[in-house]
Amino acid sequence: MLLKRFYDTKLAQASYLIGCQRTGDAIVVDANRDIQQYIAAAAGEELRITHVTETHIHADFVSGSRELANTTGAQLLLSDEGGADWRYAFGRESDAQLLRDGDVIMVGNVRLDVIHAPGHTPEHIVFLVTDTVTTEQAMGALTGDFIFVGDVGRPDLLERAANVAGSMEASARALYSSIAAFKRQPDYLQLWPGHGAGSACGKSLGAVPSTTLGYERIANWALADIDEKEFVVTVLAGQPEPPRYFADMKRINRDGPALLGGFKRPPHASSGSLPDLLAAGAFVVDTRAAAEYARGFVAGTINIPFNRSFSTWAGSLIPFDREFHLIVSDDAVLTEMVRDLAMIGLDRIGSYVDASAITGELGTIAQVAVTELAARIGAGTVRVIDVRGRSEWHAGHLPGVPNIPLGELPDRLAELPAGIPIVVHCQGGGRSSIAASVLEAHGFTNVANLIGGYGEWVKQSLPTDRERD
Repeated sequence: MLLKRFYDTKLAQASYLIGCQRTGDAIVVDANRDIQQYIAAAAGEELRITHVTETHIHADFVSGSRELANTTGAQLLLSDEGGADWRYAFGRESDAQLLRDGDVIMVGNVRLDVIHAPGHTPEHIVFLVTDTVTTEQAMGALTGDFIFVGDVGRPDLLERAANVAGSMEASARALYSSIAAFKRQPDYLQLWPGHGAGSACGKSLGAVPSTTLGYERIANWALADIDEKEFVVTVLAGQPEPPRYFADMKRINRDGPALLGGFKRPPHASSGSLPDLLAAGAFVVDTRAAAEYARGFVAGTINIPFNRSFSTWAGSLIPFDREFHLIVSDDAVLTEMVRDLAMIGLDRIGSYVDASAITGELGTIAQVAVTELAARIGAGTVRVIDVRGRSEWHAGHLPGVPNIPLGELPDRLAELPAGIPIVVHCQGGGRSSIAASVLEAHGFTNVANLIGGYGEWVKQSLPTDRERD
């Protein structure tokens, strides 16, 4: 048996290729949209991809399972658990084999036993992996978003991301039951999770790529001997706000991701096309660094810097239902940018413009030091908005300053006063720079960004407030 792990650092997402080296058959589990990596890896090991499956309907990236199966001719296998609302809508039209608890998949001499493990999502399944040439005992389990290194999958996403009201506690109880049942597996069982540190699918995921069930009994709070009530309270407490695009991912992955046929480079447009695009209401994203954008930007654009957080804020702020355009400072990274956007379902790039070609009258975003802001707050001449997450705000914030998380800002503009200077801040300045561009694009003309954010405010020993949820 061969097992190969693929890890996308930007999504903190793992997928797996498992092959039988005797027969040449292979299965890919939890593929993302960059399907050529799996095809190339299989070819390099003299394997053919005969099966494609996934542990659940993902919320944080667009699944590549449908496209990989379509491209390779492999059998697509999808969970049929979870009830009518959370079954795959495209399963039958894609000629997928539907999986239930207790089903067995044979990939050459490798056996995958299906275990229904609801909690993170209703349809979630786990695969026990056995190399039958060696033994009839399972070697490991592909746990998806069920059990991670040091944590478990969050059970609140259906309510907080997909707006299924009142589902959090029931999902947490289901997760507790799933864990209790899974703990009957042997300690030596290796666990290969679907995410690592940095994923929003849990609170405190470890950075180690794999673990064992025995180790998690010792180190993972969720596998300790606690009662259901304590588990439910603990697993739901302190969960960060899910990125806004998670709801779109659930819908896309349930209904059927579009077949891309590869990542396609968008057409190049001249900078002279920008005024007409913006006048027609086009959504234009400037991907330059925040400091560069602040020194000179085209009015009507928003700034989402191409860095480690690009996917999160692109998914939260760029519309999924219409075309958008990019301003790019480095043409060499455009291919990577197109890939990153496609990984979260943002495929409708109309064109791109070279930032170096932009001329004419440009706007600027003022930068305010904490000492100056403190004086302006005292004089009552400014409105301050904290665009961090709610848990960050509750842990400590500027006195009297309201919280509008960045992902919610476009929908809450009516809460902001017109004609009064606005200063936005986050923890260090990254999110607030994006927020300032969003406000400018929506007609707020007296906007400034707090240099160093809340971190600098605390460093200067200025007063703060703290509130409980």
